[in-house]
Amino acid sequence: MRVLMTGGGTGGHVNPALAIANTIKQNDPDAVIAFVGTKKGIENKLVPKAGYPLYHVEIQGIRRSLSPANLKTAYLAVTSVGKAKKILDEFKPDLVVGTGGYVCWPVVKAAADRGIPTALHESNAIAGVAVKMLQKFVDRIYLNFERTGETLTCDRSKLMQVGNPVMGTFKAMSREEARAQLGIGDEYKYVILSYGGSMGAEKVNEAVLYLMRDFTSKHPEVLHIHATGSIEWEECSAKFREMGLDRYPNIQLNEYIFDMPVKMAAADLTINRAGAMTVTELATTGKCAIFIPSPNVAENHQYKNARVLVDDEAALLFEEKELTDEAKPLTAKVEELLCPAGDSIRENMQNRIRKFAAEDTNKRIYKDLMDLTAAKK
Repeated sequence: MRVLMTGGGTGGHVNPALAIANTIKQNDPDAVIAFVGTKKGIENKLVPKAGYPLYHVEIQGIRRSLSPANLKTAYLAVTSVGKAKKILDEFKPDLVVGTGGYVCWPVVKAAADRGIPTALHESNAIAGVAVKMLQKFVDRIYLNFERTGETLTCDRSKLMQVGNPVMGTFKAMSREEARAQLGIGDEYKYVILSYGGSMGAEKVNEAVLYLMRDFTSKHPEVLHIHATGSIEWEECSAKFREMGLDRYPNIQLNEYIFDMPVKMAAADLTINRAGAMTVTELATTGKCAIFIPSPNVAENHQYKNARVLVDDEAALLFEEKELTDEAKPLTAKVEELLCPAGDSIRENMQNRIRKFAAEDTNKRIYKDLMDLTAAKK
């Protein structure tokens, strides 16, 4: 079995692809798997680190405002399919799977044109542009949320609601095991894990720096690990030093967290965006979470993702517009949660968020992919 995976730009597209690829390898150790991405996406860090080869095509997204860049986008949408066909000629896949991002378009379209079995996975509540463009060409579209099907116009028989695929390591480790692996000593009663996504989020970084200054620096029993994202790294790390936060051993600043399953397992509280993959990982590991949804996404789908959990008392939510006055509301809420009186509140949220974890997603996707491939032989 030769499988070509494609999906990129952000960790929210790449990590589900890696989870599917790993599941295929676990069930078929002889499977040959490669990825296709762009030269600028986070896939260039994540895919090679996972041990898979990575091809490149040139493609870019459509600007929402009128822009000359959209002329290049239209040109690349056509020419990139030809480049993708050359990759197909070289790799000769039996199956092509896309997980979102514009890079899916040329690769999946080229495969569908040649009659190669094709599938897509859509993590978000609102289907992305690439998935909408490809929906009539592919054999299957896997959905995280059932309601996502309402945003698609393809034959309903193509749709399969399965949840989000996750790395097996997100389920395999207890809090105590994770702390031991990371070398977190007994001097730390609580662990905060915060991040704004693989590329970074200015408002999240800003709020977290104030939280570190006003709360974490004053609580040596709390270990705080934060990832700035690649775009925000230089600016955020400079502010980190200016605020004197580099002097505190209980505060760690990173560009990206490569061992996220371990650090998430060790955490008592997370602060993060509300992308579908993040929500799934937190539900799978049963974490107390504070969401700060991105307001700059299609149809405000991150807020809608978070709202479902908040309405069930499974998480907390701050919109960016609420994090004024040096993010004091966020600091107050963290202080409330990370004290002995907050233990019961966190435990209740942890129990409730676990209800949102789908069961056997990886296995269901793998079985259906094998059925699709067999049906086309």
